Amino acid sequence: MTGRDEGWRVSADIGGTFTDVIALGPDGRVLPVKVLSTPPDFGTAVLEGTAAALGDAGVETHEVHAMLHATTVATNAILEMRGARTALVTTKGFRDVLELGRLRRPLLYDLSWQKPVPLAPRRHRYELDQRITANGELRPAADSAEVADLADRIRAAGIEAVAVCLINSHVRPDEEQRVAAELRELLPGVYVTASVDISPQIREFERTSTAVVNSYVGPQVHDYVSALSDGLRAAGITEPLMIMQSSGGLLDAASVVRRPVQIIESGPAAGVIAVRKLAQLMGLDSVVAFDMGGTTAKASLIENGEPFVAADYEVGGGMNLTRSMGRGAGYTVRVPSIDIAEVGAGGGSIVSVDAAGSLRVGPQSAGSRPGPACYGNGGDHPTLTDANVVLGYLSPRSLAGGRVAIRPDLAEKSLDTIAQQLDVDIPAAARGAYEVAVSNMTKAVKAVTSERGRDPRDAVMVAFGGAGPLYGAALAKELGIDTVIVPVHTGLFSSLGLLVADTSRESVAPHRPQFDEPGVLTAEFDRMAEDITRALREAAPGAEADVQRVLDMRYHGQRFELPIVIPNGTVTPALMAGARTRFHAEHRRTYGRAGGDELIEIVNIRVRGTVRNPITIDRALRLLPQHSRPAHSRACRFDRTQDTPVIARAELPAHRVPGPLVIEDMDSTTLVPPGATAHRDSLDNIVIRWTTATKESS
Repeated sequence: MTGRDEGWRVSADIGGTFTDVIALGPDGRVLPVKVLSTPPDFGTAVLEGTAAALGDAGVETHEVHAMLHATTVATNAILEMRGARTALVTTKGFRDVLELGRLRRPLLYDLSWQKPVPLAPRRHRYELDQRITANGELRPAADSAEVADLADRIRAAGIEAVAVCLINSHVRPDEEQRVAAELRELLPGVYVTASVDISPQIREFERTSTAVVNSYVGPQVHDYVSALSDGLRAAGITEPLMIMQSSGGLLDAASVVRRPVQIIESGPAAGVIAVRKLAQLMGLDSVVAFDMGGTTAKASLIENGEPFVAADYEVGGGMNLTRSMGRGAGYTVRVPSIDIAEVGAGGGSIVSVDAAGSLRVGPQSAGSRPGPACYGNGGDHPTLTDANVVLGYLSPRSLAGGRVAIRPDLAEKSLDTIAQQLDVDIPAAARGAYEVAVSNMTKAVKAVTSERGRDPRDAVMVAFGGAGPLYGAALAKELGIDTVIVPVHTGLFSSLGLLVADTSRESVAPHRPQFDEPGVLTAEFDRMAEDITRALREAAPGAEADVQRVLDMRYHGQRFELPIVIPNGTVTPALMAGARTRFHAEHRRTYGRAGGDELIEIVNIRVRGTVRNPITIDRALRLLPQHSRPAHSRACRFDRTQDTPVIARAELPAHRVPGPLVIEDMDSTTLVPPGATAHRDSLDNIVIRWTTATKESS
């Protein structure tokens, strides 16, 4: 798919408040559209936005040669606990692995904290009298008659999805795959997952949890993808739908239906990929990608042109800090994902005062319906968007190119209760909400920088998302970052990331003792690379695939591994010595110490295959014509109220101008606070810089 460079390409990214669509033509035309999301049928907004973008372009649907998508359907199924009725089939004696889990607590001293309820209740967890030993022997094998009896019990319980995870199946995958195949035959219409088909790695809890999550969201993802594909075909778009994976590559819809757990972080990953491509274009070494939308704020670190990819993460646990020691709040998923930290702070986040009289922002959100009070759709909870309207940062007339009308009177009314509870005026309450949100978001950035042994002050921040440019400068000042870049189409930047994303696949296998023989390890890498290349050729006929080989390494006794890339070709002693040297260096940088070669062990071997996208990001970074308008300003509240110029991006000069300044685009608004400067560079980025004096005083 990505090897084709003709016809129109359409990308659609679903957010909690807006669905963003961009149509990119072969002639370089860029047509961005923002429409309100349409829960629970999110596909409707995708079809509406696509029709609007193509209508604006004046092209027919048959001219679309690529349909690209980032979706929250899998995430929402978990967050809202409305996935399939799921059962687990496992080895006798391992029924309670899901509840035993790992000794992790997100809130160490909160005695009222409870573990998340397992997605497969205990009454729906079934045991087979079989055993795979650590060396792969069957003592005994699963009996087909017992599997048939178990299928009868599953059918009687009204189960919609089944996860199969047998102990030690990673060393004998064929046994688990046989059991799963028998269940599929005996239970037509039931979604069945074999854990080794998703995560064939050591650690039975992580493998079990991943398989259960996959089955839990499987039927819903299947129905959503099928309905959206049908809707696109009915509209005249016949090209296969491609969906963003959590790891940052595109995957065909048929593969997504089999492994929906791979798209849980679909939307956030697309934004990081856009920042990655921009960083590579601009030659930036260290970049913090800061994405703030309607529901959450997210941060990720890109170093030397590549994002960090985590081996596992948690979903459904509120704030997602993949490297934090305070894990355990959500459901563990062991599939590759871009390392993204997330907090519940977005434009739709609800502002409240707790029992102790402290101002709170999020994690609850007003969503798109009814949305913030100022939208006039019946919402009465005060949100960050309402606060930004009161502060003068957002237009008091409309957002999203006039698609969303704004009622400033309703924004003030919603914040009046907060102001009364705090005994301050309404603008002071709104400014307090802004500052609390900034404080909350520093945690996400520190999770991907400081906790990795990286100093955020060494990085440049790229702020995007509908609300990111409103908060980027203030957040950067708090962290000591002196430069913030706000790219073109910033409010639709995740959708833009879909247009330039590569098609990718990844295969992983547990390291085995026989791999210590270089010839055997080389042969296994070659086999995995051949399988990956074949799959990519099917997804992108005629395209060349790049293959990367990785060793997951750690010191004996550690819980976490570090991925170390090794050169392609024959595995030699010299190559392995180089891998160990790089591991020591990365371990010292990440954790502050390093050991000796004798302590190193290899946990997994990986092969990543990529088909490069011929569409470069500079082709999509086109500043759209903006209607000239009379110069105007409005009162904005900072430490004090100041009359602040309001301009369009095209009106920002190439030389630095001092803040305060409000820069309005169709899809977002950028705030340049007092003490900062802004200018427009050759790529039409807004570049915000803090002066040295301001930084030192912050």
